[in-house]
Amino acid sequence: MQNLLTDIDGVKVGHADDARLASGVTAVLFDTPVVAALDVRGGGPGTREDALLDLASTVEQIDGFALAGGSAFGLDAGAGIQAWLAEQGRGLKVGGALIPIVPGAIVFDLINGGDKAWGRFPPYRDLGYAAAAAASDTFALGSVGAGFGATTANFKAGLGSASAVTPGGIKVGALAVVNAAGAVTVGDGPWFWAAPFEQGDEFGGRGLPAAFTPEMLTMRLKGAAGATAVENTTLVVVVTDAILNKPQAKRLAMIAQTGMARAIYPVHAPLDGDLVFAAATGKTPIDPLAGLTELGMIAANTVSRAIARGVYEATALPFAGALPAWKERFAR
Repeated sequence: MQNLLTDIDGVKVGHADDARLASGVTAVLFDTPVVAALDVRGGGPGTREDALLDLASTVEQIDGFALAGGSAFGLDAGAGIQAWLAEQGRGLKVGGALIPIVPGAIVFDLINGGDKAWGRFPPYRDLGYAAAAAASDTFALGSVGAGFGATTANFKAGLGSASAVTPGGIKVGALAVVNAAGAVTVGDGPWFWAAPFEQGDEFGGRGLPAAFTPEMLTMRLKGAAGATAVENTTLVVVVTDAILNKPQAKRLAMIAQTGMARAIYPVHAPLDGDLVFAAATGKTPIDPLAGLTELGMIAANTVSRAIARGVYEATALPFAGALPAWKERFAR
């Protein structure tokens, strides 16, 4: 176990990013098609092919997920990932055609200091292709891929991941692109709201403060009430090796999304686009009631851990006025 989403057999993750752009793309790919669903609770989501994940939709399985910066421009990343999959002969067969199914979502990082003057066409399709081509069983955390330009209210953020195993041996992993309107730390740190779920010292081992003061519970929002308060959204991918149908995958996404509330304060704001994709590779049987409930509980804890790691592992952007990284202040 690497404490990564790729601890689930058959899952690969790749990044591509551009330091000048201060943005990037992350591709989550599956060796074989998987059952998937989506739960959205943020007020301002930006998604691609999300209707295919609706329980009433005909398509039952997908080939990957596209996560990107760039706001709506970043939705082009899915086309690049789709192109790479098509070259590998992957996709849904419709007559003589082969169509890779790649739902996706974006975060807003357009005003983080990077050069977004890209000309006629944004670079996200090419970044998506490069991310898919780079996908492997191991991947970097922090300011990489879709998390390259991500921030929170008080610290630089990025991409985090974590994994766990249920008592019954079912694996679950989470990957989070943390670009929240709120804060992931209690006050201005060093403590993380997700501390009760930390495994070892995966995000610093600082625990929680001895007591909570009113100042710690004060709302911290990105840019306060200013223009930058729109620069938000946390994206999560949860994958399990359990055998789930589409409604069960939806329930897993719903339960797992509660992990955001244990890691981000506040969360699901009107201008956040917070969402959870859930996918099941269909390897291990699971009890549909107690078993799925336990899996969702552990998935939620894993989401919290992934979010904290996304801030813990981040590095600051090299621009004037850029937010500091957690490790700049608290690493020991």
